[in-house]
Amino acid sequence: MSVEFLITAFIIVVSPGTGAVYTVATGLTRGLRMSVVAAFGCTLGIVPHMAAAIAGLAAILHTSALAFESFKWAGVAYLLFLAWQTLRERGAMQIDTEGESTKGDRSAAHVTGTAILINFLNPKLSMFFLAFLPQFVPTTSTDSLPLMLRLSAVFMIMTFVVFVIYGAFAAAVRDHVVTRPKVMAWMRRTFAVAFVGLGVQLALADR
Repeated sequence: MSVEFLITAFIIVVSPGTGAVYTVATGLTRGLRMSVVAAFGCTLGIVPHMAAAIAGLAAILHTSALAFESFKWAGVAYLLFLAWQTLRERGAMQIDTEGESTKGDRSAAHVTGTAILINFLNPKLSMFFLAFLPQFVPTTSTDSLPLMLRLSAVFMIMTFVVFVIYGAFAAAVRDHVVTRPKVMAWMRRTFAVAFVGLGVQLALADR
């Protein structure tokens, strides 16, 4: 496994994106445990893209304008829904002051599902795996599939670790945020704007 792959993957993972924003938002509003759940869900959301790229299905998104646009606009719609949910409802941004409550399992399932959808409805991830991984698989390699699986696993582990760090940092300052309603309102608006901005960025994305 090359150093170039590790450096490139790290740069891509630490770059702010929808998953990172959601994980930070969860850490601020629900604490460390839920931020780890969000990081785990975002990591799971990579699996379909990885499988599609390895199976060659991602090529359909790359060559079919209709497939790409359909997938892209579904992702845009979901990001806008998250922005609306952040401002109008409590939903994924709800403050959980009860900590380990009887609602914990249900909340964890909701956070996991939302995190998975966030990354699943992002066609650029499929494009990433389609264009990125093959660069680090020699054309003469006799074990290209196992190598792609190993590279994908490293990318997913790196994603989980970085997102957990993001979430842990957010959770660490959580008490300073939730005890100040004005700060919390500002943070909610900030995350809503971030989701809208990421939606616009995705809407303008080309194949």
